[in-house]
Amino acid sequence: MEEFAQVLNYVAFLLPAIVVGVVAYYFFKGHTANEEGRRRYLVQKEAQNKIIPSRLQAYERLTLLMERIDPNKLLVRVKPFSEDVNEYEALLIKSIEQEFEHNVTQQIYVTQECWNLINAAKNATIHVIRQAAMHENGNTADNLREYLLRNFMEEVTPSQKALAYIKKEVAELF
Repeated sequence: MEEFAQVLNYVAFLLPAIVVGVVAYYFFKGHTANEEGRRRYLVQKEAQNKIIPSRLQAYERLTLLMERIDPNKLLVRVKPFSEDVNEYEALLIKSIEQEFEHNVTQQIYVTQECWNLINAAKNATIHVIRQAAMHENGNTADNLREYLLRNFMEEVTPSQKALAYIKKEVAELF
């Protein structure tokens, strides 16, 4: 019985120490997690201050890309050198591809969805030019140009859709 009293006496002395130890452990664990989160937030905030200008510049360049490959502006800027429809088609597609390749690195600064939409706008524009060239085959390059301008004046171009998305995404940054 005396041994049981001694064990109970030790437990009585150890119990407050164990409780204090457990409370201290959870306190320091919470404090450490809070400090880690605060440090991570500060690092992320500093990185954002450095990355946002790069992202905005990427959006600017992609906006310029969409403007330059917009058929209404492309057809005015890129004039045919000859009357051959196939040569003019190739010239237009080459111009679009060069513009796109010049800005391909900007994809690392924008969301995957935005980049996919830009890529789709480029491909859709090329597809429409090819379809129109097949439709106007046998006619002159000027006829192809007029046909494309007439068709795109009446509808929203793929570039304009992508531009709307770029604007929406930039607005979400602020």
